[in-house]
Amino acid sequence: MNQRKDTYRAALRREPHGSAARQAKVTRLHTRYIRLTIELDPALRSSLTDWLTPPVSALLHAGTAVLRPLTARWPGRRPGP
Repeated sequence: MNQRKDTYRAALRREPHGSAARQAKVTRLHTRYIRLTIELDPALRSSLTDWLTPPVSALLHAGTAVLRPLTARWPGRRPGP
């Protein structure tokens, strides 16, 4: 049991590789009853972009496909008031 604790503590003290290159963005909220810390990984933005690009692109193409016949029907009419 003690060896497991020592191994765990040693792992906590070690620096992760590449930690100097990437700094996490830390946001803290302190109130009387709540203490909250949120850390965001800098790589999160690129992974979200990679994850969201295909669905957003598909929605834009679908919207264009829906609007194209409508604009062809009324070529002189402009949308809006």
